[in-house]
Amino acid sequence: MTQTQKDKPWLIRTYAGHSTAKASNALYRGNLAKGQTGLSVAFDLPTQTGYDSDHVLARGEVGKVGVPVAHLGDMRTLFDQIPLEQMNTSMTINATAPWLLALYIAVAEEQGADVNRLQGTVQNDIIKEYLSRGTYICPPKPSLKLIADVAEYCYTNVPKWNPMNVCSYHLQEAGATPEQELAFALATAQAVLDALKDRVPENDFPVLVGRISFFVNAGIRFITEMCKMRAFVELWDEICETRYGITDAKMRRFRYGVQVNSLGLTEQQPENNVYRILLEMLAVTLSKNARARAVQLPAWNEALGLPRPWDQQWSMRMQQILAYETDLLEYGDLFDGSPVVAAKVEALKEGARSELANLDSMGGAVSAIEYMKSRLVDSNAERLNRIEAGQTTVVGVNKFTTTEASPLLTGDGGILVVDPAVEQEQIARLNDWRAQRDGAAVRAALAALREAAVNGANVMAPSIAAAKAGVTTGEWAEVMRQAFGTYRGPTGVSGSPSNRTEGLDEIRAAVDAASDALGRRLKFLVGKPGLDGHSNGAEQIACRARDCGMDITYDGIRMTPEEIVSAAQENKAHVVGLSILSGSHVPLAEEVMKRMQAAGLAEIPVIVGGIIPEEDARKLAGMGVARVYTPKDFELNTIMMDIVALVNPELIAAQ
Repeated sequence: MTQTQKDKPWLIRTYAGHSTAKASNALYRGNLAKGQTGLSVAFDLPTQTGYDSDHVLARGEVGKVGVPVAHLGDMRTLFDQIPLEQMNTSMTINATAPWLLALYIAVAEEQGADVNRLQGTVQNDIIKEYLSRGTYICPPKPSLKLIADVAEYCYTNVPKWNPMNVCSYHLQEAGATPEQELAFALATAQAVLDALKDRVPENDFPVLVGRISFFVNAGIRFITEMCKMRAFVELWDEICETRYGITDAKMRRFRYGVQVNSLGLTEQQPENNVYRILLEMLAVTLSKNARARAVQLPAWNEALGLPRPWDQQWSMRMQQILAYETDLLEYGDLFDGSPVVAAKVEALKEGARSELANLDSMGGAVSAIEYMKSRLVDSNAERLNRIEAGQTTVVGVNKFTTTEASPLLTGDGGILVVDPAVEQEQIARLNDWRAQRDGAAVRAALAALREAAVNGANVMAPSIAAAKAGVTTGEWAEVMRQAFGTYRGPTGVSGSPSNRTEGLDEIRAAVDAASDALGRRLKFLVGKPGLDGHSNGAEQIACRARDCGMDITYDGIRMTPEEIVSAAQENKAHVVGLSILSGSHVPLAEEVMKRMQAAGLAEIPVIVGGIIPEEDARKLAGMGVARVYTPKDFELNTIMMDIVALVNPELIAAQ
């Protein structure tokens, strides 16, 4: 390949958004000035789950994991001085995807943009939310209908927009094997296309298929991950041709963006994460025939907390060096003809086809949610077991743990801290917005939206009208809740204990002895307060405690502190465990502790797990929290013995 034929680089993005729309806008404009070529918007949890910033469930969550967008004014501020007609924007939003896209379109029209020329992607994949991320609102079937509404609307009105980004990223974060990631993501795409088939003329269906894109994960086993991407390309082509009769090869093309693996980033020796991120990026860029169209990389310190602008710049420079300094883009596919690669790709395809057939026999992805969730929890448990047993090496965690102090962790600790005052400031802006809007126009817009939802009409046009009228995120979502109902997803931890015995006999004996001393089975309640849907840690703690013989209560995500304390009282818990990964551990744990005290449960030990800086760990201890666990505490058996010790310290001391 000559220099004039050099391929164009992929879209270079960083996943970003925090605190406020104004602060996030400054971050976006700064990153674009540094050479970023597309935007990737992270929304905060209230925005993702359809709550306004002043809702009880939003307490402590505002602006933590992304930007709060409660209304048109926030979206206007978010993209101030950024011409949307010239931008390629990815919005990681699912349950509220129709609403956020409506706000985006409304702002673009305010800017004078030609909506037909807007380019970007709205993730709009609700099925993986039930399986791994937890930001769902409504039950699966009406949620699938909302996905189809967005795709149908975009096909007609925003033709260059990708209306659905099938997200396998969080499947791998939840423990999926490569075969499961392939199968579960492809089954999701099939469910969406099946729902769309009757919504457009038959001759136009291939065009709609061609707008479906994917958002995948690439882990550290980069040969396997590269082969997985080639398998994705070939399986998608196969499905489009055989299942949907798409003859145009261009419409069968597998188009995907990637965020490389965050699950494998370590709190211990976090500087090693730089190498992990680089190797994972190679998996989705080296093979030309399976190369990502857009890449966003986590920062080296994301296992510690929010990355700073400098950290995001460092990750962006990795992409730029690979794209602009190396000769990667000057050559064809480096792996065509390799018997090793071909064999691995075929093996992955065969495993994925088998799982897809299994899902089809259950009625497809929507009908198989509980099955898929349990498989992910089991796979993640097996992954953690291998790390604990030393069968899987994680450098700096279970091998090569001797280390020098990192000069990167001086000063502010290497993370961005969101000012607690942000939440009250956002609520004040929200109240001002409500006070200044036309109340009659809002009521009329909500009535039209409610009528469309109840009658089965496409909700996109009335959503855009509602955005322009000043409706808020919480108000839009409440209409959906009233029309379609709310949903609590499966936890994946029900059922009998596993058959695993390695390393558990001693713990089981300690649990039995403690239970005998207590006069009943040791009761451990696991709770997830707030809106954080990252449930992997809670699930694995609950599963291991169950396997060790404890009596477990785990009711899933999105509980208020009041509900958790009531459950502790009702279930007569001996220990309460809180899992919070959104950075909201201090206010949420504080409220739980106050409510425990008020309920006369102060003697029940409370433990907290999450991405918790040392300073915050000291604050939690000062509130009376008995133990604090962070990602560095990967040995679950040690945590189990700690739990037994908290309820029966004399017994443990005697052993």
